[in-house]
Amino acid sequence: MTEAEDITEIRRAVQALCAEFPGEYWREKDRERAYPGEFVDALTRSGFLAALIPEAFGGSGLKLDAAAVIMEEIQAAGCNGASAHAQMYIMNTLLRYGSEGQKAQYLPGIANGELRLQAFGVSEPTSGTDTLSLRTVAVRDGDHYVVNGQKIWTSRAEHSDLMLLLARTTPRDQVKSKTEGLSIFLVDMREVVGKGLTIKPIRTMMNHSTTEVFFDDMRIPASSLIGEEGKGFRYILSGMNAERILIAAECVGDAKWFIQKATDYAKDRNVFARPIGRNQGVQFPIARCYAQMRAAELMVHHAAQVYDTGGNPGAEANMAKLLASEASWAAADMCVQTHGGFGFAEEYDVERKFREARLYTVAPISTNLILSYLAEHVLGLPRSY
Repeated sequence: MTEAEDITEIRRAVQALCAEFPGEYWREKDRERAYPGEFVDALTRSGFLAALIPEAFGGSGLKLDAAAVIMEEIQAAGCNGASAHAQMYIMNTLLRYGSEGQKAQYLPGIANGELRLQAFGVSEPTSGTDTLSLRTVAVRDGDHYVVNGQKIWTSRAEHSDLMLLLARTTPRDQVKSKTEGLSIFLVDMREVVGKGLTIKPIRTMMNHSTTEVFFDDMRIPASSLIGEEGKGFRYILSGMNAERILIAAECVGDAKWFIQKATDYAKDRNVFARPIGRNQGVQFPIARCYAQMRAAELMVHHAAQVYDTGGNPGAEANMAKLLASEASWAAADMCVQTHGGFGFAEEYDVERKFREARLYTVAPISTNLILSYLAEHVLGLPRSY
């Protein structure tokens, strides 16, 4: 079987699984702000959430490009991959920088569903995307680290067993380079919830299961440290590239859903005794969104291939996320416009997906920061911040 046939088979398998979770399932979860645990469990049983885990640890051993296809198809089916996508991109840090002991301890359980690795503690209320200014600290105390601080937008913390946590282990004024002094920890939250770790949910405009977390003298084993102390920022950069590529793939899937939804409606909806899809005023926005989506799709897979071949896909990952999030949002707006008043009706799922799509021009990195990155690191313009 060729690689193309492998990808086609993955698409079919994801489509079949998602067909078991139709719009009504997601509308109910959205109304109740409930976590779609049944969907996540189904993804786990199918092996899709273990796509990047090596076969030796019970995973599929696939590349990022295949994982991107999985996330794209979830969104294209009208489902919400945000309930589980972190397990894909957080995995990178453990796979690349974790010790053999850590991999053996955690990867098999993650692969078979006994453990969920869904929480990523990076952003803070005072620093946002200025990661180097974070204030959460971890101080070595014998065989433990003591953690104090706060994280925000730590999605799925209430539904995860493990958290990947970035904290400062050396004061900023004591390091030679501003990128040093941060460390990565794999925290078993089952051991510390209520014992130094407090989780508080944040209600948002979409059902994203996000939280803020507080660390008050939280003690974790020194063995929680991933890689070398003080090198955590470098470790998460490659993970952030994987995150941006996978979320860009989700945005492509969303755009495909909006385009198909609008196309079907434009064919069936009759006004003035003719389908509205006959009118170029309806056709052209749909066609433009299709072209925009296809361009973004090509960049997403190009970025994934650069990543898979060991290159540094910083520029490609950022451009993929930029183009795909904008394509998704343009398609969302177009889809609402095509549906008219029905675009605001819950039963059509358009308004739900519209709210979900809006997130990705802001998170996990805003459009403006991507443009700043490209201006400085690709075009050679002076640093703006």
